[in-house]
Amino acid sequence: MARLTRSEGRRRRHLRLRKKVQGTPERPRLCVYRSLKHMYAQIIDDTRGHTLVAASTLDPELRGSLASTGNKDAAREVGRLIGRRAMEQGIRRVVFDRGGNLYHGRVRALAEGAREAGLDF
Repeated sequence: MARLTRSEGRRRRHLRLRKKVQGTPERPRLCVYRSLKHMYAQIIDDTRGHTLVAASTLDPELRGSLASTGNKDAAREVGRLIGRRAMEQGIRRVVFDRGGNLYHGRVRALAEGAREAGLDF
């Protein structure tokens, strides 16, 4: 049996997770994507297929204030930013989609930052 590469394993975990996690208008999905250099987060209503709120380390609000874009501090700031933007839109409760990544490190820091901003999941 052939071994999966790291990206293939993450993709399989993401597909397995997406069978169970779905965003609704009452409780949209907070989707996280982690690259080597940046963190991205979106709040998505899957019934309509619309992105309601988005934030990333590339955002002009964060770009100048971050020392590095690929660490836990940057991920926490992205979580706080998406939490603030969601609160402005009236979104309080979400379902967390870790994107096939382990709930550890930068993914965990983003989730904690979003909780600090007031999101409930």
